Amino acid sequence: MEANIGEQLRLARESRGIPLREISDQTRISMHYLEAIESNDYKRLPGGIFNRSFVKAYARYVGYDEKEAIEGYTRYMRDSGDTGEEVSTTPYHSKVYTDVPATRSPVLTVVLAIVILAIVTALALGLVYWVQRRSANLHASPNASFLSARAYPLCIASGLDIRKTDYELLLQ
Repeated sequence: MEANIGEQLRLARESRGIPLREISDQTRISMHYLEAIESNDYKRLPGGIFNRSFVKAYARYVGYDEKEAIEGYTRYMRDSGDTGEEVSTTPYHSKVYTDVPATRSPVLTVVLAIVILAIVTALALGLVYWVQRRSANLHASPNASFLSARAYPLCIASGLDIRKTDYELLLQ
């Protein structure tokens, strides 16, 4: 009887004297998955294309023919009545784009931050100055208009001059 693919891969590994831990470190495949491949327990693997990729990487590392390993895996899965296609075939599109390299210089970012900070500071100082000046004008205006309002009945003859004075005080 012909040995199945898991046994053939294990025999190829043992004949070269490669420990399973080394294959795991080099291929980045978990020891748990490598043991499952050697024992033909493909239910412990993630499924679908991952199983084929794991078998292919294992075969490549131990010097076994990759194409023959994939064919052996497919034949074993067909004989056992399982397709191994448990993974969804719907493509997943990431909404985060991380492949675009950064094109802006960090120096430019710092300069822009300083310029923006200077503009915001100038606006804040201008607002404080404007509020202080307006406050000073409002405190001075009521006394002047109060005096002119008291002087208004006394100077009926020169009514136009007083109204003109009140108007000028209001504009200040």
